[in-house]
Amino acid sequence: MPGLHSQRITPTRQNSKHGILLMLAGLFMFGVTDMQAKLLTESLHPVQIIWFRQIGLLIGVLVLLCWHGLAILKTSNLLLQLGRGTLAICSALLFVFALRYVALADAVAASFIAPFLVTLLGALVLGEKIGAKRWSAIVIGFIGAVIIVRPGMGVIHPAVMLVVLAAFFYALRQVVGRLLADSDATLTTISYTAIAGSIIISVPLVFVWQWPESHAIWLLLTTLAISGALGEILIIKALELTEASALAPTHYTLILWATFYGYVVFDQLPDRWTLLGTGIIVAAGIYTWHRHRQLAGT
Repeated sequence: MPGLHSQRITPTRQNSKHGILLMLAGLFMFGVTDMQAKLLTESLHPVQIIWFRQIGLLIGVLVLLCWHGLAILKTSNLLLQLGRGTLAICSALLFVFALRYVALADAVAASFIAPFLVTLLGALVLGEKIGAKRWSAIVIGFIGAVIIVRPGMGVIHPAVMLVVLAAFFYALRQVVGRLLADSDATLTTISYTAIAGSIIISVPLVFVWQWPESHAIWLLLTTLAISGALGEILIIKALELTEASALAPTHYTLILWATFYGYVVFDQLPDRWTLLGTGIIVAAGIYTWHRHRQLAGT
């Protein structure tokens, strides 16, 4: 059986197109998952919601284990893998806690600060070089985030700061992922994230568990687990076909789904300042991505 690293498909133009389509489909599923999570916050504790979402991912990983065998769990960086799983759970929990109080589109828009934090932490932790133009893009991105959050103005619920903290944990998770990329396969990292996250979230679950009161809530929890798992699987496959840097701009399609579901399901729309801040972040993010590709010679 070939090593897991050798299973990566060499990127081609056709594969890249397929990868982008898979990424878009995965982000659509994440949009569905976020909408269902916000609905469920009206009835259940965020810990229980994240536990069901994590179980969906764990089932997907168990399928991968059946397919690839236990070799998928071979790692020389167990502590880093467990740490990444912990960061993933912390990020998800903070985001769902925020969804109790913050409009879906506002929460997703504020989360767009994450790519800039990844770049910043990459420089501080990994020693990656950032030129003046990319530093300028980071500063502009933060300005966009401040416009969205508008701290001290009382326009958006203060819980939006939980989204910012969630974005910070997400960025740390990505930096740890970069540290692991040289030694562990992508499937190995995803597997440990699912397993470690499921174990960690099960500890507080015993203190907040409550039986869903209706078949509708059970249905939502089931579809949440399925959509979350499908989203993860689609994005894993996309990353196998296409370089991560090429997929980065597709992340911003999340705001389209968040706005759509926010309006249709919750009768909420972002105000003009949130849209302005989002536009600034998206523009700065796309510039950062373009600059990265230029420097990489792609």
